[in-house]
Amino acid sequence: MYVALDAPVKFAVLKLRNLSRRPRRVSATGYWEWVLGDLRHKSLLHLQTEMDPKSGALLARNLYNTEFAERIAFLDVNDVTRTFTGDRKEFLGRNGSLAHPAALKRARLSGKTGAGLDSCGAVQVTCEVPAGRNERSFSGSAWVGARRKCRT
Repeated sequence: MYVALDAPVKFAVLKLRNLSRRPRRVSATGYWEWVLGDLRHKSLLHLQTEMDPKSGALLARNLYNTEFAERIAFLDVNDVTRTFTGDRKEFLGRNGSLAHPAALKRARLSGKTGAGLDSCGAVQVTCEVPAGRNERSFSGSAWVGARRKCRT
């Protein structure tokens, strides 16, 4: 995990190495609960998620909070096969929990985003890691800032 000194952004790098004698199919899943306000339970129903058509990143914003109205959060991974969801209910499942999220039993996330959801940010990447010492790495980033800076 890396943090930028001059911006509210985090970078994470995941490196996979297969030391066995056979190929492995591996998935990595990340989950974030958006707040974009002072307390999650206050901002929960006002969060809106969407996919950025240009970059493919998952975006989140809270237009109803005057302090955070111009701020946007994003989540992205440098793999085109990534799947996202902005729906906490989809990720956790009905009566689900973070200890046993329903999303880990699925092959991919749906890409569901929008207003009126119990919003979250979740990303999943699946890959084949060949046998031997071959390495596969992914990098991801998460950021909160002004909308005009995020989209450049």
